Amino acid sequence: MIDLKLLRDDPEALRSSQRARGADPSAVDALLAADERRREAVGRADTLRGEQRQLGKKIGKARGDERDSLLAHGKELASAVKAAEVEQGEADQALTDAQRALPNLIIDGVPEGGEDDFVVLDHVGTPREFDFDVRDHVELLEGLKALDSERGAKVSGARFFFLTGIGAQLQLAMLTLAMNKAVAAGFTMMIPPVLVKPEIMEGTGFLGAHAAEVYRLRDDDLYLVGTSEVPLAGYHSDEILDLESGPKRYAGWSTCFRREAGSYGKDTRGIIRVHQFDKIEMFSYCRPEDAADEHQRLLAWEREMLAAVEVPYRVIDVAAGDLGASAARKFDCEAWVPSQQRYRELTSTSNCTTFQARRLNTRYRDADGRNQIAATLNGTLATTRWIVAIVENHQQPDGSVVVPEQLRPYLGKDVLYPS
Repeated sequence: MIDLKLLRDDPEALRSSQRARGADPSAVDALLAADERRREAVGRADTLRGEQRQLGKKIGKARGDERDSLLAHGKELASAVKAAEVEQGEADQALTDAQRALPNLIIDGVPEGGEDDFVVLDHVGTPREFDFDVRDHVELLEGLKALDSERGAKVSGARFFFLTGIGAQLQLAMLTLAMNKAVAAGFTMMIPPVLVKPEIMEGTGFLGAHAAEVYRLRDDDLYLVGTSEVPLAGYHSDEILDLESGPKRYAGWSTCFRREAGSYGKDTRGIIRVHQFDKIEMFSYCRPEDAADEHQRLLAWEREMLAAVEVPYRVIDVAAGDLGASAARKFDCEAWVPSQQRYRELTSTSNCTTFQARRLNTRYRDADGRNQIAATLNGTLATTRWIVAIVENHQQPDGSVVVPEQLRPYLGKDVLYPS
């Protein structure tokens, strides 16, 4: 949710942000108009209530005809107050709707444009040269008896799967490694609920342009989360945090659900774009002035985890038009996928500034004892999709897969052999 002070002080910054996103800048003007309407409505209602209080004092002292006249005026004033309060309520709702319709203000330096307009910030590692025919992850995993997509579809439908045997062990090893790294870095481990209330899903900004990707249980009025960012953002809603000693960091381990609406025909083979997966998600609360540095720290922890699984990757600065509503800036780490001869996203880390915390009323007390809106950030530390990059980059001519060194203690194997 946009800060109204920022809106009043610098509406052009918000219009520029909208243009960079490829969104309609007139949404800013609509919010300005809604803000002005509400202020006028509040002013009118306050004035009338003040008159009503003064009239009440006069009525208490009046007698005879004067009292009758004042009582008659009091009825008229009461009706006017009621009408003004209705108008104020409508103006409040209109302002809230206009605020929620506007995505976050992007940070200076974010590339303009859409999905293909990202800027590459770094390349790490060199894609391997293979002297044999490369297998894709589905062929490799099926050879290892690690994946059963056919029975996943039989049981649950398209884009569902079973990780079986060594496949399930590989995911558990990878996620455990990621969580151990997070805990060693000072994160509090969390296993959050994966069903959340509408106000929490709305508060994180996932019920806007991407609402079609969210599973909803209408009978219970609950949503299935697509990332533990959602329950972790709601964890401190309506609270005042102590950030005196630095950011408050959580690492959530959860199963995630996405409808993948609009992705029909894309990545239908394998486990790249699926409806259910597991993930370790970092989430941080900090002071707004610390958010940019915290964003770099989250990216560094993602890089450390990618180094642990020994895959080549690049870091991109995501363009404004490809940001979610809550993100003011996002960095993706994309791993090289040999069978596709392209980089594919493995991690994202987003700086959401005060956008989510303003919606969820998450505050902290500053050095002067005043309550301020906190900043929130999130970042992926490992997820099911990583298995694709791991097995494809470490495959051998016979269909076996060399296990990255840091995973070996968790998996108990140096090499995974076809069975």
